[in-house]
Amino acid sequence: MIGLFDSSILGIENLSYVFPGEEKEKSIFQHVSLDVKPGEFVSIIGSSGSGKSTLFRLIAGLLEPTSGQIWINGQLSDKRLGKVGYMPQKDLLLPWRTVIDNVSLPLELTKENKKQKLTEIKEWLSRFGLSGYENAYPHELSGGMKQRVAFLRTMMTGKELLLLDEPFGALDSLTKRNMHSWLLELWGELQKTVLFITHDLEEAILLSDRIYLLPGRNKPFIQEVNVDLPRPRNSELIYQSEFIGMRKELEWLIRDER
Repeated sequence: MIGLFDSSILGIENLSYVFPGEEKEKSIFQHVSLDVKPGEFVSIIGSSGSGKSTLFRLIAGLLEPTSGQIWINGQLSDKRLGKVGYMPQKDLLLPWRTVIDNVSLPLELTKENKKQKLTEIKEWLSRFGLSGYENAYPHELSGGMKQRVAFLRTMMTGKELLLLDEPFGALDSLTKRNMHSWLLELWGELQKTVLFITHDLEEAILLSDRIYLLPGRNKPFIQEVNVDLPRPRNSELIYQSEFIGMRKELEWLIRDER
């Protein structure tokens, strides 16, 4: 088994999870295998209840699998807490802390010198469109700005692999579209690997290099779709015929799962 996922930042092999006390036939998912290469943007889609958020909690070490293996940076990883950056569905910003203090929280938790990182943090705040809001509190920010702060805080963990669980799911359609444009413009600078949960097929295609569709009732195996669209991308891509065709393909795959 040594070297199985040497070229992957994340490897998952035959992963199954059953909630404690549940019967096997009520398992969340069974025998899921996937991999993510360094620098990729990979989306996870699937129907409600297919186990997307549970999969993230397993990767992050908040849960332990019933069976199967998780590899991080080519190493079989039983103790995974703190090895990846994890942004849950809600921004979870601390309301009593300013933007800069929320962003620097990971540095405090790892006992890093916050003052030495202050210049870097301010540079990233500027790139994230948050310059001038360093001393603002979460209640003073728009929904999109809160998500950018939460994303930057996840980045400041210093982990190469970031797990983003529907980070734009609660935003209105216009704000979400703006967030897509912002992330696409910034993507080349980030030098991170992202595993991304979404219910939005357009979002998955627009942002991703590959998409995994988690198993459903009719297809007990995970399906992979390559997004062969050139980068850099912009939001106007959604009107092109190739993009529309790919969205129809995903719609058929999901319909076939039910």
